[in-house]
Amino acid sequence: MRVAVAGGGAGGAAAVAEMASAGHEVLFWARSAQTLAPFEAQGGVAFEGVLGTGLARPRVMTRDIGAAAGAADVILVCLPTVAHGDVATALARADIRTPVVLNPGHTGGALEFQQVFRACGASPPPIAELSTLTYVARKYQPGRVTITGVAKSVRLGALPGGDAAVDAAQALFRSAKLMPDVLACDLANVNMVLHVPGAVLGAAWIEATRGDFTFYVQGMTPGVTRVMRALDDERRAVARAFGHDLPPIVAEMQAIGTIDASISDTEDLVTAIASGEANRRIKAPDSLEHRYYREDFGHGLLPFTVFAAIAGIAVPAASSLLRIGEMLLGIDLAAEGRTAARMGIAGLGRSGLLELVGAGKHDG
Repeated sequence: MRVAVAGGGAGGAAAVAEMASAGHEVLFWARSAQTLAPFEAQGGVAFEGVLGTGLARPRVMTRDIGAAAGAADVILVCLPTVAHGDVATALARADIRTPVVLNPGHTGGALEFQQVFRACGASPPPIAELSTLTYVARKYQPGRVTITGVAKSVRLGALPGGDAAVDAAQALFRSAKLMPDVLACDLANVNMVLHVPGAVLGAAWIEATRGDFTFYVQGMTPGVTRVMRALDDERRAVARAFGHDLPPIVAEMQAIGTIDASISDTEDLVTAIASGEANRRIKAPDSLEHRYYREDFGHGLLPFTVFAAIAGIAVPAASSLLRIGEMLLGIDLAAEGRTAARMGIAGLGRSGLLELVGAGKHDG
């Protein structure tokens, strides 16, 4: 398969490594010359970790998204979700109809992608999304990605008309499990639950030490995990309002593979989360500019509160964290985040949203 990988960060680099190793023809796109230059200089993406060690050599490395996407069978978007709008705009303006798989979509990614195409006066391509990035990966050096984990199971959802994107996603990722609709993916965004409480409650420590502590071990105190549990309970309540009985965060992460499957006490979040081999050595954010803040608040927590309002479910923990996040970051999240309008769902009620996402089309 000809796979256009969009994104020069850790997720995109890991995808290039996996796709090339699996024998796919890879067309690699990155937004900036600075990001792409180290890969071009060495002729590909150096990788190490659970996928082995090597140099993955894409057929094309380019900053021209139209050239990469137009020659591909599928576009695999492996970027922070704050970039989805810009990427969708570029694809719409280039009149690209190639199926798109968002890896990940996080909360509302497919809806925003579709809405951008429509706002540009273009017909949306087939769009599917994964609930979480299929890798635990970091770029500690500009041209090399360290991959400490690969998801064992991720949720896959598509908007109506997205069958071609579903087929591509299932061909590329054996871990992808098809859900009845994208809301089952949106509301299974573990990063929102996993990152936001620790990012808020650990902000002073992050600013004082520039993140010199392990986020998932030292940062997971009993107080932090009590807030996390409250947020997770709200996430599951909203999911139930849309017809999805989602498991608690520990069970979801066990399915993904980021918490050890042997953990039986799912009530002890501190021990459970610290048990995950893929995450346990990862340092905390080094500043409030990190994606745990810039992505997980405006493109995770904010759209979650939008879904909650549509469902008629009160989410005091999420609302409080969102307000504190705005004060902490000194920004208006609604001005730059994933709002109802940006997802194309402003004014919709529960039944209208379910109709829009084609609820029940897929049987999972």
